[in-house]
Amino acid sequence: MRYYIIAGEASGDLHGSNLMKGIYAEDPQADIRFWGGDLMESVWKSHTSLAAGGGSGFTDRATPLAAGVASDNARVQRTLAASSHDEGVGGVVSEPTAPSGLVRHYKDGAIIGFVEVFVKARMLLGNVSFCKKDILAWKPDVVILIDYPGFNFKIAEFAHKAGFKVFYYIAPKVWASREGRIKKLKAYVDKLFIVFPFEIPYFTEKGIPFIYKGNPLIDAVDGSRAMSETKQDFLTRNSLEDKPIIAMLAGSRKGEISTMMPVLTEFASKMRAISQYADYQFIIGGAPARTMSDYEPWLTEDNRKYIHVLFGETQSIIRHAEAAVVNSGTASLETVLFNTPQVVGYIGNPLTYQIARRIVKLKYISLGNLIIDKGAFKEFIQDDCNPDMILSEIRALLEDSGYRSKMLSDYADIRNALGGSGASAAVAKAMLEELK
Repeated sequence: MRYYIIAGEASGDLHGSNLMKGIYAEDPQADIRFWGGDLMESVWKSHTSLAAGGGSGFTDRATPLAAGVASDNARVQRTLAASSHDEGVGGVVSEPTAPSGLVRHYKDGAIIGFVEVFVKARMLLGNVSFCKKDILAWKPDVVILIDYPGFNFKIAEFAHKAGFKVFYYIAPKVWASREGRIKKLKAYVDKLFIVFPFEIPYFTEKGIPFIYKGNPLIDAVDGSRAMSETKQDFLTRNSLEDKPIIAMLAGSRKGEISTMMPVLTEFASKMRAISQYADYQFIIGGAPARTMSDYEPWLTEDNRKYIHVLFGETQSIIRHAEAAVVNSGTASLETVLFNTPQVVGYIGNPLTYQIARRIVKLKYISLGNLIIDKGAFKEFIQDDCNPDMILSEIRALLEDSGYRSKMLSDYADIRNALGGSGASAAVAKAMLEELK
């Protein structure tokens, strides 16, 4: 079968990659065209290489399709390129180069916030336009949408009206804000796949059919290199000294990085100035699809002695840290699953924050706290997210053993609530059952 998958940010890329592994396991002949990132592309390349070598017919199947959709794709390209104002992610739309594989990388299109979306509206609309036409050219058996509601709701409506089956994986957070979008879920989504236990009663009450197979992040964490390797292996691989580590995660989007880096670097400097922490090292997990240029403006000749930026090592950084400062998002839940004490910090556009305060109806912003409906770890937002507040909390986690133990006990409750392993494979299998 033919699958069209859309993931618009780093967390979606992670879950999308594991879902693709599950799809390929259930349907070795699967053709998958997708919006995502490096992880999804790696899975696709690995499968296509194996298929080509093993004679499965995967690459052979793609070849006639290319001829069949070439004229449509060319027409799409001419339409979008007719104006220099029709932009896709990162620039002018380009014609798809293959009938399967990566269409667009999420890195330049991942946007959060109301004001930010408004500013980037032209680019986003260009992406939507291209995606609609690309789906028509591809003619998938199913369109699978992964979170990213601002974009994916538009595609869900289009795909449904065009006669394609639509699955939504990682439910949009309608339980947090803009509950009116439930009408779109009911109208345009054939099956919803949820990943949090607290969503079960919510969507049941709203009368939306769903499938729940657990949370896929458990598989991503438990099966990771970080979980199995030793700290010494991690240190050696990255040429680091054997000193205590504080993990610092500034977020995956450029805007998040630019607001969090000044806070994180000042926090690190203040903590380093305290004699008992003078030998600590502070390691920033470089976000997927970002580069050093996103972090360098806040790195100086002095703080580079104890602040390091590592790419492709985020999970290992969390796993081997004494504590972590984490931008809200999937990373905060990963930190729970790696059993590393944390504090969450988040700074948004001031206007976006004021809007969010009025429409978001949650007590917490972090998934771990939401899962058990309890403040297992502190969340510092906007003005509260400052070097002094973070320093005070990190010191409490390092110096107060009872406080630290209580957090880790809450972590165990969060993990238990998420269920066991195998969620990604189970969801893939359920999707194929729905397609029969």
